Amino acid sequence: MTSNSYRREQDTLGEILVPKDAYYGAQTQRAINNFQISNRRFPHEFIKVQAMIKAAAAKANMENELLAKSIGNAIIGASEEVMEGKWDHQFVLDVYQAGAGTSQNMNANEVIANRATELLDDAEKHGRIHPNDHVNMSQSTNDTFHAVIHITAAVIINQKLLPRVKQLHDELKRKSIELMPVMKSGRTHLHDAIPIRMGQEFSGYAETIHEVYQQLERVTDSLYEIGIGGTAIGTRNNIHPDYSKKVIQEISRRTNLPFREPTDMFSYMQNTNAPIRVMQVIKELSIHLIKITSDLRLLASGPRTGLTEISLPGVQPGSTIMPGKVNPAILEMTHMVCCQVIGYETTIATAGVAGQLEINVMMPLIAHTFIESLEIMSNALPTLVTKCISGITANEENCKNFMENSLALVTGISSIVGYDMAAQIGKEADSRNVPIKQVLQERELLTPEIEKALDPNGMV
Repeated sequence: MTSNSYRREQDTLGEILVPKDAYYGAQTQRAINNFQISNRRFPHEFIKVQAMIKAAAAKANMENELLAKSIGNAIIGASEEVMEGKWDHQFVLDVYQAGAGTSQNMNANEVIANRATELLDDAEKHGRIHPNDHVNMSQSTNDTFHAVIHITAAVIINQKLLPRVKQLHDELKRKSIELMPVMKSGRTHLHDAIPIRMGQEFSGYAETIHEVYQQLERVTDSLYEIGIGGTAIGTRNNIHPDYSKKVIQEISRRTNLPFREPTDMFSYMQNTNAPIRVMQVIKELSIHLIKITSDLRLLASGPRTGLTEISLPGVQPGSTIMPGKVNPAILEMTHMVCCQVIGYETTIATAGVAGQLEINVMMPLIAHTFIESLEIMSNALPTLVTKCISGITANEENCKNFMENSLALVTGISSIVGYDMAAQIGKEADSRNVPIKQVLQERELLTPEIEKALDPNGMV
């Protein structure tokens, strides 16, 4: 690009060239120059909340007579354009950037300041709206960036994740009722166990997800604490006494969520407790989903050489070399998402350890991994439900054959003939590869009482 494509801007380090058509300014440009790491940007949901805080701060500062109404209203107007996504392309910074998110905060301040200046009436354009003095008034990166993490996560959890975890629970519950008549062999250690209803297996899956849903509801409450007004280190320096209350009220109004001030501002500023706690629950959800999806892949294995007790909906061809092969693609995708989330939980825990004194400077890393975890899990769950769980059917004949040939049926007669005799009968049936009943008949032990004890319906 030619020199005519740039403008000269100045910050506390001196002059720097910035693209002429960019709404961001000098500090954003320095961060662009310094951090070409991953080509990953913060998502619109995060940028939207950044702008929401800027608008709420401008409103509070106007009401507290610290900011001229013409400037405050222009900042609110520019912030709302950012919230709508109009200027997402101006938020250009890599997620791996300077600690605490200072660069990301300045990206928002500069874009909003320059756009707000354009929105001023000609009669009001007596000077440029300043990114620090006006847009960042009463704020620090240290309190606002931290708050953006909490607000963005709380919105995603309430609007997406919680409803979708509930959707998964409800579908598993419905499927458990549908499959309750199907009798099958249980398995422990991947070996024969006493009979179970397929619906009982699925009811276990459903309740597991329900318990995680309840935990997620409880732990999300910690995200409602936002330290707006704590400024640099929690001492509320350079703010009006009513500032925090007014900003939090405006954010609660815009999100319809019950945000509040922290119980202790200094604890809030020093730590990233809420993301750590929430991610522990998301990690647990991932662990359970891996268990459930692994079970379903095993139960659907085949179609000729595996268990094939259930059939999954076919969603796409499974091989470029084996014609007609169909793989459990949705279950595999879900497992991958869960692996990523478990890794991200470790990242957030490690970043949490890196807090020092009055601030945790790893907040950009925490923000990126936390929000991406919530997003990919929120997107995976409805795919799992609609493209897999809803369409599962039982292969009753296979289930019946496995159950009737299970060596564990001998458990039913152990209280009649004794543990040792039952074990001998089971071993003989196994060595000869014949049913338990055949051995009992040959030994003239198949009495009505024992035949009743062998009935799988009496074991479930």
